[in-house]
Amino acid sequence: MAQENTKRRLGRGLAALIGDDTTEEGVVADARTLRHMPIEFIVRNPRNPRRKFGEADLVDLTNSVREKGLLQPIVVRPLDEGANRYEIVAGERRWRAAQKAGVHEVPVIIRSFSDGEALEIALIENIQRADLDPIEEGEGYQQLIDHFNYTQQQLADSIGKSRSHIANTLRLLNLPDKIKQYLSAGELTAGHARALIATETPELIADKIVKLGLSVRDAEDMARKPANDSVAKSSRRLPDKDADTAALEKTLADTLGLKVSILHKGRGGGELRVAYKTLEQLDDICKRLNGRPIK
Repeated sequence: MAQENTKRRLGRGLAALIGDDTTEEGVVADARTLRHMPIEFIVRNPRNPRRKFGEADLVDLTNSVREKGLLQPIVVRPLDEGANRYEIVAGERRWRAAQKAGVHEVPVIIRSFSDGEALEIALIENIQRADLDPIEEGEGYQQLIDHFNYTQQQLADSIGKSRSHIANTLRLLNLPDKIKQYLSAGELTAGHARALIATETPELIADKIVKLGLSVRDAEDMARKPANDSVAKSSRRLPDKDADTAALEKTLADTLGLKVSILHKGRGGGELRVAYKTLEQLDDICKRLNGRPIK
């Protein structure tokens, strides 16, 4: 029951997690744990999914902290009882700026979170502020799956994203390192990268996209053009389909909501082709094949 209550709380968004709750109960809870703490007592969370901190933004925040102080508390959790060591749950960027500004004490809210909850909150904070690149986001999801036994659906419920978004972001981690570097550098978007997942030469296409500054639609056209050409050439070589085959294709297409082709090759064998246009459609096909209901 305690675990269920935690999950419901974690699913209510960042405000309920880190002290931005404006209810009377939330304000009282924050007031009880709000204090000023020597900055040397605080350490960063090594599992924080955010790896990069923009230097220009950090300079601006440092100047603001130097002039006005740290206006928003850092959320921390105790590491060792009585040892004056606290790990950042949310607010590493503010902590870094305070260090650069020479601030000796910072306002903190102390909360008791498990490793999984701390990582989840770090993900929520950065995702809601659009601070993570697609690879950092995917690696954060993978950490929760690998180390804290989250399912994709639990992630979707807790983070406030669709399950297909979680699945698609995780698929980006399977791309070649060169494409991951393009994503981390902002030279490719997640939309570009998703179009490259099923291609045979993703790096060559990625190079062309970056060099020519192509749009996501251009990337999708490039990614599916070879397959479409191949299907078209194969179709020209095939004889007209009999009425039974055509009727079966229509029945399957109506059931799946996708284009279906049946190709007979003799001796009772052949191919069944199901065409999809998006990774969400592919995800639905996989769920049907696994016998799971589609939500």
